[in-house]
Amino acid sequence: MIKVVGEHIPNMPWEDRPQGKNANSPVWRYSKNPVIGRNPAPNVSRIFNSAVASWKDGGFVGVFRAETCSGIPYLYYGFSENALEWRFGDSAIRITDENGNDVSPSYAYDPRLIRIGDTYHIVWCTNFHGASIGIATTTDFRTFTSKGNGFLPFNRNGVLFPRKVGGNYLILTRPSDSGHTPFGDIFISESSDLLHWGNHKWVMGKSGEWWQSVKIGAGCAPIETEEGWLLFYHGVTGTCSGFVYSMGAALLDLDDPSKVLHRCGNFLLTPEEEYEERGFVPNVVFPCAALVDAATNRIAIYYGAADTNTALCFTTVDDVISFIKKHDTIK
Repeated sequence: MIKVVGEHIPNMPWEDRPQGKNANSPVWRYSKNPVIGRNPAPNVSRIFNSAVASWKDGGFVGVFRAETCSGIPYLYYGFSENALEWRFGDSAIRITDENGNDVSPSYAYDPRLIRIGDTYHIVWCTNFHGASIGIATTTDFRTFTSKGNGFLPFNRNGVLFPRKVGGNYLILTRPSDSGHTPFGDIFISESSDLLHWGNHKWVMGKSGEWWQSVKIGAGCAPIETEEGWLLFYHGVTGTCSGFVYSMGAALLDLDDPSKVLHRCGNFLLTPEEEYEERGFVPNVVFPCAALVDAATNRIAIYYGAADTNTALCFTTVDDVISFIKKHDTIK
């Protein structure tokens, strides 16, 4: 079994690999998907592209993209005992600066939630004269402190690494434009304070495989394994009916994650179920978070489905790394 650096989460969601047509799939869907459907809370029509993490009481905490009934997305927090049934906050998360002044964004979407030590870091797409990356920290999910505007517009899909590398924080981002961005590569940057980012490096871009031929973007926080940083990401292609979002995976070097060691040429998951193919934006599988049990190598991946639902799928570290290497495009 491949060694994983992480925590033991014995109560995380899990289903064994099903028999039948999906027996050889690298990941398999939760049989009761979606885990969050339409109208999940008052004044919230849809929750998707959201992130979860273990919580200090043995349960789970999440930060969710909540599309309100005004059509504007905000961030809501939630708690759960089983990471399947959620109790959401009554209103959008209020974010303040270090002096307690309200700096909550006018919109916020596609959050990631990364625990580093005892601090939870929220990274999301924010409004800074256009789409940019916001970062805030909390230890109690009552107060949320902004780290300021560390990135210029336009940028999306910010994903922090779960520990410092070489003494600095690392973040993956996907520079973009003001629209629906018909391009996009993954870059990496480093910082000592979560505000001043530099030493930017290109990590990887779109490829000739159909499912990731238009753009890509980092998904879940990278998972540290003895084989490298395991990265789940989304790949996008164009069709006559619009974009299609699928899930891919790669392994990055532990000491220099700008180096891609292995990259899978096949998608892990692509829209096939009704809740992925039909919705506000059809044909979207958008991974944002993964719970990993270091004792068993089990992974539970949370993904947005059709910009309408939150869904869940499973794999193991060994299964997915084996699949990456079997279909490796790095020569």
